[in-house]
Amino acid sequence: MCVESDGCEIEGCSSSDEVRTLSGSMSPGLMPSPDLHSCKPGQKFRAALLRCRRTPAVAAGVLSFGNVLNYMDRSTVAGVLLDIQRHYEVSDSGAGLLQTVFICSFMVAAPIFGYLGDRFNRKVILSCGIFFWSTVTLLSSFIGKEYYWLFVLSRGLVGIGESSYSAISPTIIGDLYTSNSRTMMLSVFYLAIPLGYGLGYILGSGAKDAAEDWHWALRVSPFLGVTVGALILLFVPDPKRGSADQMEGRISHSHSWLSDMKALTKNRSYVFSSLAAAAVSFATGAFGMLIPIYLFRAQVVQKEVEACTKKVCSSRDSLIFGAITCVTGLLGVVIGAGATRFFRRRTARADPLVCAISMMGSAIFICLVFVVAKNSIHGAYVCIFIGETLLFVNWALTADILMFVVIPTRRATAVAFQSFTSHLLGDAGSPYLIGTISDALQEKFASSELWKFLSLGYALMLCPFIIVVGGMFFLATALYFLDDREKAEK
Repeated sequence: MCVESDGCEIEGCSSSDEVRTLSGSMSPGLMPSPDLHSCKPGQKFRAALLRCRRTPAVAAGVLSFGNVLNYMDRSTVAGVLLDIQRHYEVSDSGAGLLQTVFICSFMVAAPIFGYLGDRFNRKVILSCGIFFWSTVTLLSSFIGKEYYWLFVLSRGLVGIGESSYSAISPTIIGDLYTSNSRTMMLSVFYLAIPLGYGLGYILGSGAKDAAEDWHWALRVSPFLGVTVGALILLFVPDPKRGSADQMEGRISHSHSWLSDMKALTKNRSYVFSSLAAAAVSFATGAFGMLIPIYLFRAQVVQKEVEACTKKVCSSRDSLIFGAITCVTGLLGVVIGAGATRFFRRRTARADPLVCAISMMGSAIFICLVFVVAKNSIHGAYVCIFIGETLLFVNWALTADILMFVVIPTRRATAVAFQSFTSHLLGDAGSPYLIGTISDALQEKFASSELWKFLSLGYALMLCPFIIVVGGMFFLATALYFLDDREKAEK
């Protein structure tokens, strides 16, 4: 039994429970008293709300939902990319430029938000970032076809707003949980990446088909963004850095950004895992942006569909790819968390080794996509399913490796700089690079629907090669993982 601030009894509490009163003080559990009366419904709701505000699981849930929304907004554009190409009359490289500008602004802003996240109130920074990109996304849906440069610029501004979330939110979870609990919660948090990507394709295509206008694909997520920003302010705490690791009295609070960066560049596990993350980012950026177009062209070659000349292009491939991404994201994160917990009983290097093995396997199946797509679109979908599942195994584990080898007061900076390097070497340039290669191949030979399909496939073949390189970086991480973890613990 617990007592609310006006002396009413809150049902469902034990005698040893405590509840935060409306005045902000902690009220210990009390024995039943004839002076107490039952709470009114409104009072029960307020008391329950106050208890939920201090629950780590609720905070992690809100942060995970926000991460879903961030990546959902990011892939909405990819879900209607055929329509954007037709509307603005741009080439493959021009379409890839949207993602490149977004990622460039994202990676430049990430270290700045990492610095702020290590020193100021994190949940306020998160909320402001979400409110900013939601506003810009909504306004971008009204840009006319003669102002493609302005549409590209708007994606850059959205990247600045979303970078605050990716740099800071994992560190809050890192300060709420530790050990296997942290691995599990980070797995849930990073499940939001493929889930959000997949839902973005589905949302974008669905909204476009419902309104028969692709602009409406950009007018749904902003309203969800405002909701998430408010939930963060209400339910997400800003815990002391290192509190979950019980290190707040043993760690020194660095005041110099340069000293933080110097320490991170000497951390070999951090450096190699960041390079591996860049390889993953390169592949997912190009693959996620351009594969729906590739699959559509494959069906044009097989004469299953006609080339897009209508006002609204077919959304079938975006919807299927989005659904596959959602499912494979769930499977990948679950398999990654389960495999790591299992192999930790046998080796302390389980995290980087699981990442390396899954990367190598993923490269094989993604390579097979471009072999079978010309003759069997269903075979291509099967290869995509297996390849993405293996690729998504490492997302949460990469963050967990960082939490193990970096001290708490440096984690936001570490996450931000890892985000910067992974995007700089990864998806900042990969969509535009692969689009440019595809355009160059199309110009070199006679243009036809078959050659448009083949040229984009040849360009995308760069992705599995980069994934193999990423797997090698994870193997290098495994060599130094134990030493760097021990240094962080000391």
